[in-house]
Amino acid sequence: MQVSIKDQIIAALRKSGFVDEKKLDALIQKITRDGGTISIRALSDSGIVPEQDLLKVLSREMGIPPIDVSRVVLDSATLRAVPEKIVRRHSVLPIARMGSNITLVVCDPTDVVAIDDVKTVTGCSVDMLLSTRRDIDTVIRAVYDTEDREITGLMHDEGEEPDLQMIIRDDGGNVSETEKESGSAPIVKIVSVIVNEAIKKRASDIHIEPQEKNLRVRYRIDGDLQEAFTLPKKNQNAVITRLKIMSSLDITENRVPQDGRFRVRTGNKDIDFRVSALPVSYGNKMVLRALDRENLSVGLDTLGFLPGPLQDFKTALAKPFGIILVTGPTGSGKSTTLYSVLSEMNVPERNIVTVEDPVEYQVAGITQIAANPDIGLTFAGGLRAILRQSPDIIMVGEIRDFETADIAIKASLTGQMVLSTLHTNDSVGAITRLINMGVEPFLVSSSLVMACAQRLLKRICPNCKEEQDIPAAELERIREKYPEAREVTTFYKGRGCSHCGGTGYRGRLGTLETLLVDDVIRDMITKQRSEQDIKAYLAEKNVKTLRDNAMAKFIAGWTTLEEVYRVT
Repeated sequence: MQVSIKDQIIAALRKSGFVDEKKLDALIQKITRDGGTISIRALSDSGIVPEQDLLKVLSREMGIPPIDVSRVVLDSATLRAVPEKIVRRHSVLPIARMGSNITLVVCDPTDVVAIDDVKTVTGCSVDMLLSTRRDIDTVIRAVYDTEDREITGLMHDEGEEPDLQMIIRDDGGNVSETEKESGSAPIVKIVSVIVNEAIKKRASDIHIEPQEKNLRVRYRIDGDLQEAFTLPKKNQNAVITRLKIMSSLDITENRVPQDGRFRVRTGNKDIDFRVSALPVSYGNKMVLRALDRENLSVGLDTLGFLPGPLQDFKTALAKPFGIILVTGPTGSGKSTTLYSVLSEMNVPERNIVTVEDPVEYQVAGITQIAANPDIGLTFAGGLRAILRQSPDIIMVGEIRDFETADIAIKASLTGQMVLSTLHTNDSVGAITRLINMGVEPFLVSSSLVMACAQRLLKRICPNCKEEQDIPAAELERIREKYPEAREVTTFYKGRGCSHCGGTGYRGRLGTLETLLVDDVIRDMITKQRSEQDIKAYLAEKNVKTLRDNAMAKFIAGWTTLEEVYRVT
């Protein structure tokens, strides 16, 4: 008996290991019970197999090459050959036409109705290329929702649009055509949708990037940039101008970088956006950093730190004065940790003052100063002014030079608790960095209460969490170094589903390496002992490193081994 192509694909999926067979059987039973038949779209919609994995199987079994549809230059005449309703209904995209042949990008090559519809309306034979439905639909939205209808229907937003609260300057009536266009309903709509989609997808940053032929929008989700959609080049200036007006930037200046901010209200909460405009080859690139103040009220206990480092942090904060340093690369969560500490300590009895460049989160009850080197207000200058304000706790956004380090350390020795950040790889490196800046070792040893290094690990998506096989040799090595892993028989990964956008991860958690300065370390700092000597002493005390803390999260089933190795 001849096997149908769909049965052939299902059999190939079972053999590939891309799909959980129990879930596949349950899906087939449900569809059969409801009187339907299994289809590629049903497999894709179910989330039981990631779209990219499904694409590999389809390509291999049917001999159809895959294509990155986001990089295809579309031909308007070919697009007009197939009615928009057919393109949208079947998630197909016509990309080329030569004589009586039309090339169609499809997500389901077994959908004979879709192929027949295209053949009927074009009178052409159809050659197929493969892509995921998500990628095809993204291009369809970018093309059809932004052309003749001037993007008013882009992405069919299902929820309420955010109420963008902004300051708009009065230019005395001399408004350019671009500024007029930026205030038109379609442009207001598209900017609202860009921001609203970012909030719904939990994006930390929005990148709006001028390209040669279009305007690309990407979201940074859980640390990784993901393509969102592209807009026509003709709308670029209006979109950029709209964002500049919202952020109170100079719309006539396109030659130098600018920084601003605006706030949106979605539901019952406010979200701030910090905006950076940078001149690039094809216009102004805009990066919007989302700052959700609700993330700050959670406190240290829910940042995902293990009990040991968390207790070290609390011990350090209990000291009456001194300096606490949080180190790590950009995007490792240093500011969120410090703001969470400040929010926890923000009581009427304390005067908390910060100097930052720029102010990220605006927190009620805390005095915040924005450093501005252009007018002479540097970190060091702001810190000097703060000391005359009778502070109890001082937060310096970053220690960048000797002058700031010297004032911060001396402030910590005169009765203030000082919190700040440094860019170093580990906690011990903070000591070396301060001394290399020119701070006297005896001042470092007297003032430093704790240095810690922080990273962010991606958390396994709870919706598609499944068992992961670890190579035997690797598992043996882990169990030899980490005895607690000997009791664990099951390790996990995320398969990828619609809940996590096919990545297998959803959300992030902090991992922390702490160095509480004791008398031995103070003596080693004063005597200018090497980093290796301090690390050897910490190893003797069994102080956990970043890798140790991250590995504990892998053993606990919160993250993957790949993520541990990537981050640490």
